[in-house]
Amino acid sequence: MEPRNYRMVVSTTKDFVTASAEADRQLHHWLSVMKPYDTSVLDEGRNEIAEGVTLDHDAAAGRHGSYSRWRLRETKDATQGTWQSTLVVRSGDRQDNRRTWLQVDIEHQPAPDQRHIRANTPGIARLLLNALPAQDGLADVGTDPKFIEQDDLEEVIEELCEQDRRLPIVVASVPYGQDPEAWTEKIIEPAFRHLTGLAVMYVLSPEAQQAFNATLEYHPVFGGGIRTYRPGVDPAWQPDAQRHPVMSRTTIEANPRRAAAILASLPQRLALSHPLPKALDTLPVQRTRPRPAAGNSSLEALRGELRTAEILLQEAEQREESRDEEIRDFRRQLKQSEDRDLQQIVENDQLYGDLQDARRKARFLQKQLEEAGLHALAHTPPPEPADRPTTFVEILGRMGEFKHLRFTGNAKKTKDLDAQCIGNWVTVAWDALRALNDFAAASAAGTTGGDFRHWCDNLPDDCENPFPSGKVKMKESETVGNNTDWRRQRTFPVPKSVAKETKLFMQAHLRIGGGNTVSPRLYFHDDGPGTGLVYVGYIGPHPDNTQT
Repeated sequence: MEPRNYRMVVSTTKDFVTASAEADRQLHHWLSVMKPYDTSVLDEGRNEIAEGVTLDHDAAAGRHGSYSRWRLRETKDATQGTWQSTLVVRSGDRQDNRRTWLQVDIEHQPAPDQRHIRANTPGIARLLLNALPAQDGLADVGTDPKFIEQDDLEEVIEELCEQDRRLPIVVASVPYGQDPEAWTEKIIEPAFRHLTGLAVMYVLSPEAQQAFNATLEYHPVFGGGIRTYRPGVDPAWQPDAQRHPVMSRTTIEANPRRAAAILASLPQRLALSHPLPKALDTLPVQRTRPRPAAGNSSLEALRGELRTAEILLQEAEQREESRDEEIRDFRRQLKQSEDRDLQQIVENDQLYGDLQDARRKARFLQKQLEEAGLHALAHTPPPEPADRPTTFVEILGRMGEFKHLRFTGNAKKTKDLDAQCIGNWVTVAWDALRALNDFAAASAAGTTGGDFRHWCDNLPDDCENPFPSGKVKMKESETVGNNTDWRRQRTFPVPKSVAKETKLFMQAHLRIGGGNTVSPRLYFHDDGPGTGLVYVGYIGPHPDNTQT
């Protein structure tokens, strides 16, 4: 689900009075210069600063802390809805009174029957970060990426592993042979353009890259790729790597605008779903009313009150609709999360069952050999498996070993997986191809007894290449099949002898990996009864669907 609103939450070591005064200055600059509106006379309460544009301001000071809050509402065209921008400066609570909190929210409240418009980084966020020293936990938050040098590595690793930070840390690498400053200006800065206020941005210098990746053995980034590190990195735990998605150089260069939007999606979603700090979460609801005009008659005053009530009612309806939409989004996300968890549970149960069956069979065979007097043979360890490839590049180079398979896909997308590879992806892909090759031979002979999933569930006794059926899916959902773009992403080349159009919508696929935005898949088409081959049309990142 794509996030719609923008939220920045950072802190500063400046005291509340200083931070509030600076925020007020930057707000005036944003409104009067970057918008521009008339800000010559502003006061607490509601200020009409242009037609269809209001600025509400409230402030309070007391034993529970101080705050200043500004809310800009822009309704220039009723058919386009309302843009609402909120800036809050809040003193810390008693337990943390050494810092001041800054919060910026941008939200589109659509008109009836109109879609939400995604909010990008507002100018006020950049102005505040340039005017005030801002932090998220141990890390400084700025508007431009900073280079990580050798001397910075210890501090950066500490920032990455900090459990209490709110913002993700996005680290970009520079390809071998490229000038770091030129690469940053040409590629990285455009890719980072929507991350201001949403993430801490770093660029690995070539000198620091090797040491950085050696320390983060399971969480590396290299080759011009960009990695987003969520809060709480665990460098020693390999499965944790799947929480921190990698974007390859190829993806970035292919469509920089789309890459920038994708790169900002996770930080924007995390910012909206992360609970607010207690100091900000306890603020009262802002309820401002237009100030009455001086010298009006009783009738005019009554009419003014009626107009005010209508405006406040309309705003309340927009807020209610916006909150309802947020709740619907969270429910959809919860449902998707539950579906993924259920799928993982089913797959784990199947894998566990397969493991138990294999153990029972092995023990049974051991007993048979022992009873036959072959005790030494019963306990002889199996031979080591044949040399396995260690990269996807090597897999493509060895496709000729599979007599009954043909790879027709985009080799570049498969090779790019090496820059993003985590865990056992290469091993799983190799095992999948070995099992598919056995299946293809049986398919050509007409002895499979069913599709590939049935084959995996009912493996012949003489077959030495099993594959877990829980990773096999023979059909896509109707939603995917009916979506033109998603269907196109799953349409891959085949020979003319298979399809006259020399391309085919392939639904059968295997889960090579999961847990992050890459989640590679292998798509194939069984043409054993026809050409006697299985065609592998794709090995690469997960194509788009309802959850990507």
